Amino acid sequence: MLSHVDVIIPALNEAESLPHVLRALPWARIRSVIVVDNGSTDGTAEVARAGGAIVLHQPERGYGAACLMGIHHALHRTDAGPADVLAFVDGDFSDYPEQLEQLLAPIASGEVDFVLGSRVLGRRTGRCLMPAQRFGNALATWLIRLLYGVRFTDLGPFRVIRREAYERLKMVDRNYGWTVEMQVKAARLGIRTLELPVDYRERIGGESKVSGTLRGTIGAGYKILRTIFVYHFATRRSAGRITLNPKSA
Repeated sequence: MLSHVDVIIPALNEAESLPHVLRALPWARIRSVIVVDNGSTDGTAEVARAGGAIVLHQPERGYGAACLMGIHHALHRTDAGPADVLAFVDGDFSDYPEQLEQLLAPIASGEVDFVLGSRVLGRRTGRCLMPAQRFGNALATWLIRLLYGVRFTDLGPFRVIRREAYERLKMVDRNYGWTVEMQVKAARLGIRTLELPVDYRERIGGESKVSGTLRGTIGAGYKILRTIFVYHFATRRSAGRITLNPKSA
């Protein structure tokens, strides 16, 4: 039984899409939704409050910075205690938030500690997962398998992790490398991990703030690859080899 599930939504100018995300979430399974406003100018914070979310303000731009602020709130609440499970979903309605139920099930059963929603394995509609994203995903996940021995198909943002597993990761990235940092650290530590297919559609509000620009695409690609190699060589220096959970391979 998962009594304290907190959903974290990093958001930058998502006033148009956020109401759809909030309505689609399975609220019966959730304790709180935490929207981290990453410097919006379109009324995102007001829309989030109207939809029942807790709103935090993170003026430092960066996906990781927003996630870390939301996590800190979820784990250090004085009104209701720490979250048992942290869930992450984007605020642009490209994910199907109702599928959170599917991602939570293997954690609730005790089967695994970290569930990643794979857009590659799911159904896709519209102009989503552009060629640069598909290539970057394929390259990054191939490198993770090569260097860490764990198979992923995606670096997607829709994911769920148990608090105890998250705390072992000691996450630090504050921008483009946040999702891949979580995956390579989970691989290094042998955290029980499962990938499940999730559906994906064209985001509301036009092009992605990252993959929709040349600067964002190059910056994200560089940071993702750098993160994969940095933690690999750090592991080799400190331990000589990686011990993996067989269920994750």
